[in-house]
Amino acid sequence: MRNSILGLYAGIGGFELGFHDIGMQPSLLADKDDYCRLVLEKRFPRAKIHADVADLDKMPANTKIVTAGFPCQNLSMAGDKSGLSGSKSSDIRHLFELLRAGGRPTLVIENVYFMLHLGRGAAMKSLVGDLEELGYSWAYRVVNTTSFGLPQRRRRVFLVASTTIDPRGVLFADEAGPVAKPIPTLDQPIGFYWTEGRRGMGLAVDGIPPLKIASGIGIPSVPAVLFPDGEVLTPSIESCEELQGFPRGWTDVEFGVARSPRWSMVGNAVSVPAARWLASRIKEPGDMLPLGSRSLTATSKWPNAAFGNTDGHFAVDASERPLDVPVPSIGLFRDQSWKRLSERALRGYIGRAREGGLRFPAGFIEAVESALINR
Repeated sequence: MRNSILGLYAGIGGFELGFHDIGMQPSLLADKDDYCRLVLEKRFPRAKIHADVADLDKMPANTKIVTAGFPCQNLSMAGDKSGLSGSKSSDIRHLFELLRAGGRPTLVIENVYFMLHLGRGAAMKSLVGDLEELGYSWAYRVVNTTSFGLPQRRRRVFLVASTTIDPRGVLFADEAGPVAKPIPTLDQPIGFYWTEGRRGMGLAVDGIPPLKIASGIGIPSVPAVLFPDGEVLTPSIESCEELQGFPRGWTDVEFGVARSPRWSMVGNAVSVPAARWLASRIKEPGDMLPLGSRSLTATSKWPNAAFGNTDGHFAVDASERPLDVPVPSIGLFRDQSWKRLSERALRGYIGRAREGGLRFPAGFIEAVESALINR
């Protein structure tokens, strides 16, 4: 399958690195972002790099697989919730224009899990409708990055559609089962969003909540971690690359700007080990496990896992954990590059937490206050 991957909305190449790791090489990568393309040019020197999916009039003749982590800004809980009609997420239409122009490669699509619920699942309904119109069978599954041995609680929808393989043998051939939700205690690191506190917490036991893109004014949205030794630290960009499954320094490119775009790049990226798992199953599909399933109707809510073919649409009782790779402590990612959360940020977080009235773990807010006092 050499030179068989077309990477659309490629970002910094999370999908493509995962496929590359098992021998599937990208032939063409496209992304609108100038800085992302600099990373792609450095990390995938043998691939052609294109500026915009909209400018492609056809796919390369040898394309067997298309990866598409299309923009999530209009589909996420933190976005404007305008869905596939939004200015960013509507870009997915260019993928379908390419498909209608000819060729039926296997598709691997990634986006935020909130798309299943936004507007009663309008985005997913639109996507599968377009796929079925083109003759595709499809399956999707919400998958958590923690399943692959990274201490980042990151839930994403992965959709596989194909006319040559059964997508169920990709997404539902592995099942590790759910695990009990860990109880946060102060003898373990606790990750949290320091920019929240009033309406949300984003707490993650011995890990971090999902890495997010930077804010509109360029402030990194990297989470903080309260460690048992009382320190409240934020990970470096290199540690965040590792927490997405990239090698440290993957985005270390000369951009020629004062404010680094690396935070947004890494926050937007597809987790590499999730992509690697999908690539391995596309290369060698398995059999769908005997998971429970039930028919979906036109008015059913979209579940966390489902498939569709000529027999109809079906929900699948699959967990978010296809694999059970041991997850190391977030403390193992801590090094001298981590920085103390600033006094201003600590005060702001504590104030919002005290005003908001959310129920935090016992002693958590007091421990954060102690980190401020003991500076």
